[in-house]
Amino acid sequence: MRVLFSAPDWARWQPALEAACPEAQFVRDAPAESVDAIIYAPGSGIEDFTPYRNARLVQSLWAGVERIVSNPTLTQPLARMVDPGLAQGMTDYCTGWVMRAHLGMDNYAQDGIWRNGTVPPLAHARRVTVLGAGALGMAVARALKALGFDVATWSASGRGTEGIAAYPGNAIEDALRRAEILVTLLPDTPATRDMIDAHALSLLPEGATIINPGRGTLIVDEDLIAALDSGHLRHAVLDVFRVEPLPPAHPYWAHPAVTVTPHIASETRVETAAQVVAENLRRAMRGEKPLFLVDREKGY
Repeated sequence: MRVLFSAPDWARWQPALEAACPEAQFVRDAPAESVDAIIYAPGSGIEDFTPYRNARLVQSLWAGVERIVSNPTLTQPLARMVDPGLAQGMTDYCTGWVMRAHLGMDNYAQDGIWRNGTVPPLAHARRVTVLGAGALGMAVARALKALGFDVATWSASGRGTEGIAAYPGNAIEDALRRAEILVTLLPDTPATRDMIDAHALSLLPEGATIINPGRGTLIVDEDLIAALDSGHLRHAVLDVFRVEPLPPAHPYWAHPAVTVTPHIASETRVETAAQVVAENLRRAMRGEKPLFLVDREKGY
């Protein structure tokens, strides 16, 4: 099987892929008609997939596929990356920031003033809502539940897991009203863009915190800033933005109630992701359905 690698960081990926799938031939360039599968990331060179008519799989190295799925020339099966290492990284990021918000760790300026008038509640008394119940959302929800938080998820499908309340699509307002801490892990689709607007923000409890490592298009920036300025929201931790890198003049940088992190919540880990790629390549070789196929209508 000849596999075209059309993504950055070939030097890092090559040894991991060759070790995980030695039966495949990985190449950086080849006649299009000779390619059996493509490992892909946006911006890596391929814009027209039409010549690759024999490719049985396009395996994305990204969890998000919004920059790929809209390409009209891409008719081959497309699989998104669901990587255990990526899920663990996202879990680490979200649990860390949820704990920071829960404990009020930013309340203690190191200025010689003894501030012991406020004791945070125990985790079981803190309500956290995770928007998104895919692989990343469920990993984060389970980890927060294990720490004792009162966790619920929301997704269009309403899918859930044992011990965690799950709100379906038509119950988004109920999911927001309970969210003292809101974690957003939704994909970028027409249905989710601008979802967190002034109305949605007004439903959050007074003093709520938002943590967004999902997609920058989910939040209406001006509405979030207004909610923070009014004091309705306490804090926002933002890792993703409509324009990246976030321009130096953007008001998020200077806002006292915003923490900007530079899209580092999680990333695909070569060592674990190579195993996922290898399994899908083997499935493609055998004519079987790949794992984590993208639903073109839903966009993820």
